[in-house]
Amino acid sequence: MATASDGDKGAAAPPQLESFLAIGLDQRTAENALANRKVTANLTAVIAEAGVTGCDKSVGNLLYTVATKYPANALVHRPNLIKYILSEKIKNSAQLDAALSFLSTLGPDSLDPVKFEEACGVGVVVSFEEIQLAVSDVLNENMEAIVEQRYRINVGSLCGQVRKRHPWGDAKLVKEEIEKRLMEILGPKTEADNAKPMKKKKEKPTKVEEEKTVAAPPSEEELNPYSIFPQPEENFKVHTEIFFSDGNIWRAHNTKSILEKHLKVTGGKVMTRFPPEPNGYLHIGHAKAMFIDFGLAKERNGHCYLRFDDTNPEAEKKEYIDHIQEIVTWMGWEPYKVTYTSDYFQDLYELAICLIQKGLAYVDHQTPEEIKEYREKKMNSPWRDRPIEESLRLFEDMRRGLIAEGKATLRMKQDMQNDNKNMADLIAYRIKFTPHPHAGDKWFIYPSYDYAHCLVDSLENITHSLCTLEFDIRRPSYYWLLVALGQYQPHVWEYSRLNISNNVMSKRKLNRLDTDKWVDGWDDPRLLTLAGLRRRGVSSTAINSFIRGMGITRSDNSLIRVERLEYHIREELNKVAPRALVVLHPLKVVITNLDHGTIINLDAKMWPNASDDDASAHYKVPFSRTVYIEQSDFRLKDSKDFYGLAPGKSVMLRHAFPIKCTEVIYGDNPDSIVEIRAEYDPSKATKLKVHKLLKSFCTLEFFCSFLFLIHLQFV
Repeated sequence: MATASDGDKGAAAPPQLESFLAIGLDQRTAENALANRKVTANLTAVIAEAGVTGCDKSVGNLLYTVATKYPANALVHRPNLIKYILSEKIKNSAQLDAALSFLSTLGPDSLDPVKFEEACGVGVVVSFEEIQLAVSDVLNENMEAIVEQRYRINVGSLCGQVRKRHPWGDAKLVKEEIEKRLMEILGPKTEADNAKPMKKKKEKPTKVEEEKTVAAPPSEEELNPYSIFPQPEENFKVHTEIFFSDGNIWRAHNTKSILEKHLKVTGGKVMTRFPPEPNGYLHIGHAKAMFIDFGLAKERNGHCYLRFDDTNPEAEKKEYIDHIQEIVTWMGWEPYKVTYTSDYFQDLYELAICLIQKGLAYVDHQTPEEIKEYREKKMNSPWRDRPIEESLRLFEDMRRGLIAEGKATLRMKQDMQNDNKNMADLIAYRIKFTPHPHAGDKWFIYPSYDYAHCLVDSLENITHSLCTLEFDIRRPSYYWLLVALGQYQPHVWEYSRLNISNNVMSKRKLNRLDTDKWVDGWDDPRLLTLAGLRRRGVSSTAINSFIRGMGITRSDNSLIRVERLEYHIREELNKVAPRALVVLHPLKVVITNLDHGTIINLDAKMWPNASDDDASAHYKVPFSRTVYIEQSDFRLKDSKDFYGLAPGKSVMLRHAFPIKCTEVIYGDNPDSIVEIRAEYDPSKATKLKVHKLLKSFCTLEFFCSFLFLIHLQFV
């Protein structure tokens, strides 16, 4: 009976493994390459470009290095480099490293063979005699260290010194010659040479007087959080590699001509966009998006669009559009232009026709349930391979409203067998017989987010398309469409989503709270909507300070405590909020030794650090015969830990004088105190202070600082 191990031995090796072994890679390297999807795809492509089914091990190792280290921004030159390797014009790792460095700097620009060959040492022959002579010179220069350290001398350092003299010399020959000469100089290894070196005991540092620690200077990213983003003219590198289930790879990048055209239109300026969907009020997560989108454009002297992503006519409302424009201004940002995705509906429609004509889109009749099932099973739609002319005709019928809702969609012909579900023939257009708030009743078909988003970015010549990390998995489909249509490609970068404890940060969930009347509208001060924060009294400066303090990163595993936001709010209010006094539960105090009708106006600072000489930073606090204090600031029985007023005790009224309780007046209920009588003494002072008010009324709003006592991942 055959065992499992017998079966494994008899199983045929995967074809890719066989091709890796055929170019001279050892078994372990070949298997490791096969375990890495990206390396497998790149090495397969390199072998195909080389056109070899087998080669010498030295050549195979160089091809493997090309597959794993080749700069993504210079892929156009990879076939040329492979020719240099196969012809043995580049025949060692030193030459290949120099070639990769040269090509990385060059990018997609045209290659000057003379400069390239000079940089890589092509044609330079270092004879064995030259290596021997260089080794002799290096050993003589290091003889004192060699005699002292013997075989513990750093051979790698000696090899490096030889390579400085002959960078294109054979590294293997250099190492072998050094080891041979060391043997001649030192003779056979002794027991002392083979013994493990004694570890030196670390000397305890002598105690010195502690110096004051000096704070490290802030990093460039702390000083300028936008320093991580490239300049527009650098947008020629490969944005992403799109892997297909058949082993094919698309490397999305801007050609030289496309980039030059883009830079001519924009003048080389940074162009960003803040693209909210007008289906709800903005929350503090949108404040982070605004800080990144508008902030980058402002820092680079560029422009930022406010673009309403209005592809769903059923969800958008003018109320939301007006709110978004108003709140963007309140946050301190000024859009370059206000645009709508619907402004580009005609362009998007024409590009969809172009996509069909290229055989990269088709009209489909599957139901949503069937689409889901087929995606899970990685099966093609039965209408995927219908004739191009048929899809063009049906798409025109969709546009004219001749096909009922739900009976047809336009789908992109991507890769149904792809492991990335966002490459599974995404829907480009749906039929909706709903008038559009901005575009009117012209259209019966509406583009999906996945179709419209990247194309409008391209049409508006956006240089940096910035979004949260959940869109990272959509990057291949974003670039697939732009590559398929030959469009300009923005630089896409994803940043971490803002998650704050004890709050929900989803418009869908916030809408549920509003619709089900759990809150008092979108501007309920318990919510972290920007309207709610503003109603709470929070300034846009405090919000932007909070966002800036977190930085711009891709780290997506952090939950920001709400106390951190509250800290920034307090810091800002401490600088700008005028002080005032309020008594929530008043207790009447009559100053018996102050005449009726007498009012003494006393000075109080609007801010704790206000200058004593600045009259505008002070306000008047009136002191009269009748004032009010908090009920909790009075007790019938005094104690050591109580700092309020009690019978026979003196306390200082804030901004006024000390008073001493002389009598307590009760109501009908003997436990009910209705009035305190006291005397004031302007000549004395006491450390015990309570605040007071004259009789005056105002309306106060009270709310819990957050809705949820614990942080809820799902609501």
